[in-house]
Amino acid sequence: MRTFLLTFLGGLAALLVFFVLLPLVLILSFMPSGEPAPVRNAVLELDLRNGYPDQPASDSVSALFSQLSFVEVLLRLNAAADDPNIKGVFVRASEMDLGSSRAEELREAFLRLKAKDKFIIAHSQGFLASGPSSYRAVSTADEIWMQPGTSFETPGITFETLFLGRAMNLVHVTPEIEQFYEFKNAADVYKRQSYSPAHAEAMTALAESVWSHSIADIAADRKVDPAAMRTLLEASPYQSEKAQELKLVDKLGWPEEAADAAKQRASGGELLSIADYTPRRQRGQAVIAVVGGEGDIVTGGGENSDILSIGSPVFASDRVAAELLDLVDDETVNAVVFRIDSGGGSATASDQIWRAVKRLQESGKKVVVSMGSVAASGGYYVAAGADAIVATRSTITGSIGVFGGKFAIADGLRQIGIDPDEVRVGGEFASAYSTEKLTNGQRVKMVEGLEAVYTRFTGLVSDGRKLPIERVREIAKGRVWSGEEAQKLGLVDQTGDLIDAIDKAKVLAGFKPEDRATIRLKLHEASPLDLLRQAMVTAKASSSGELQVARALAPLVGEDRAAALAAQLRQVTRDPGANVWSPPIIER
Repeated sequence: MRTFLLTFLGGLAALLVFFVLLPLVLILSFMPSGEPAPVRNAVLELDLRNGYPDQPASDSVSALFSQLSFVEVLLRLNAAADDPNIKGVFVRASEMDLGSSRAEELREAFLRLKAKDKFIIAHSQGFLASGPSSYRAVSTADEIWMQPGTSFETPGITFETLFLGRAMNLVHVTPEIEQFYEFKNAADVYKRQSYSPAHAEAMTALAESVWSHSIADIAADRKVDPAAMRTLLEASPYQSEKAQELKLVDKLGWPEEAADAAKQRASGGELLSIADYTPRRQRGQAVIAVVGGEGDIVTGGGENSDILSIGSPVFASDRVAAELLDLVDDETVNAVVFRIDSGGGSATASDQIWRAVKRLQESGKKVVVSMGSVAASGGYYVAAGADAIVATRSTITGSIGVFGGKFAIADGLRQIGIDPDEVRVGGEFASAYSTEKLTNGQRVKMVEGLEAVYTRFTGLVSDGRKLPIERVREIAKGRVWSGEEAQKLGLVDQTGDLIDAIDKAKVLAGFKPEDRATIRLKLHEASPLDLLRQAMVTAKASSSGELQVARALAPLVGEDRAAALAAQLRQVTRDPGANVWSPPIIER
């Protein structure tokens, strides 16, 4: 019955592609490009309420459905700083949290624009229980407008973790998971109902670090003493009128009024969506390739298994390694920036990507890592051998450790009348990943395998970061750090954003800091033929169980929590071997 339903759903999806999406793509392919004519005195319009993926789509099918990436936003803002036709930026601020690391990179981009005499006008329809990031992103604006009658809520920062221990007990499932070591909290989310003392210690220190430098940035932008700003923010919420009185915002008004003010400041210039902005081509002395990976690190090419997962980012080892290796013999590229936004995943896949980085270095090219919102566990593994690592102060990184195991679901199945049984031929470990609990002998073998991965991981960090192995093992107990703290520990070379990483790569490649750089970023073109090929894959693939779980839970717990729960359930079941993965942290 299940096979019939999946085949039916796959066929239905294929029909949708053939008779709706494919004709639409063909029609659009013959329409004019719609590229706007060049404008003068333009004001770039940036809407931070959009959920930008960190990086461009990794295949042409996803490119058809995806939007501008955050990396492209940063590169276009940087190009606009030197574009005489761009007079300023009009920002629609996010009402809800957009992430502290992204806020930091956006703030740096706006500061660069202001240094080139470009103005920034931001409009908010309220900062709603969002932590500091939404406000921090725009705090450096020349004018912050706020809609009348809305609320300013920036009293602190909260990191939330969803624990599944009690749920496992309720369904009689035993998480047979081992971890190295006490701060490797991925296993805790399946076993416990709340933070362990070690987990709570790490998360509190992380929150305090991010909150402190968020306050410092906001205070500097608003020209207020940091201690006074802390007191002011922690006493919120405020209504918009009070926020203006306290000089947290500059003006009250509606979105169209703020937009008109931006256009007037540009001498009557028009708004130009950043998605429609094509920076002027300027050939630089250095050529820097930007390659990246986003999402869970997995083996394979990252092909979408079904129509519902199109556009979902995945850090696929075959694809990312191939993109890195393609640059080995490319003599036109001087250096590479490796952008990472991942909490990790498969140890095997991480090792494959690490080796591709080393091959690229062996060819004589320098590799600089740019860390996005998170580069932890496997995300740090693939970064460890780079020539330099640049992270924002708010990046979540570290988590040097490993865990692995399975869910023993046999007892839960028996509760509903399903009785697992097995016949084993061979050694004891042959049935280690059955539905039953681990035997003592199987557990010993599993721990030995995990210890081997841990030893390799810490050894690579020791070699890559030029740290004594004893020092690495002191800090490599699975603990996460902010980018600021990671720099103090020697895990990161400097704090900064994507543009700082590009500048670092340029200098390591032998160019002067003032030399211009041509950025090479791989962008996939949407192709109707690729869409047709995806339809064929969809017709024989199952519906995404993870997406179904997330969609069912979203109305109850919210989209971000639902996505976190789905990711946690997926990780062990998808890869029961060694995992270098850090569970999602929900920032508020």
